[in-house]
Amino acid sequence: QVQLVESGGGLVQAGGSLRLSCAASGRTFSSSGMGWFRQAPGKEREFVAAIDWSGSSTTYADSVKGRFTISRDNAKNTVYLQMNSLKPEDTAVYYCACRSGAYYVAVRNGYDYWGQGTQVTVSS
Repeated sequence: QVQLVESGGGLVQAGGSLRLSCAASGRTFSSSGMGWFRQAPGKEREFVAAIDWSGSSTTYADSVKGRFTISRDNAKNTVYLQMNSLKPEDTAVYYCACRSGAYYVAVRNGYDYWGQGTQVTVSS
């Protein structure tokens, strides 16, 4: 079993920045691919970014490429999402996810464990 706890969400003006954190416990975090997803009201949960077990390989949704950066610190069992140049359309609940495999995937059903989510609101 894996427990994931997100933090760092909040209200920010357009053009601002936030850094989300996801603290993991319960299994070997350092051998797991990790991902961030988001869900806006009335919309499906969508992929944002993912990272492999070592942190050496990452992938991003086109909508956030160049603005968001995913990273991880295996010594702290934590994965991060640095979000810059935020836009109102980035407003959503952001979820951290963990998969049993070491490499990343960009689809929701590739992940086995989910956090409770953290709200990000970007005002115009």
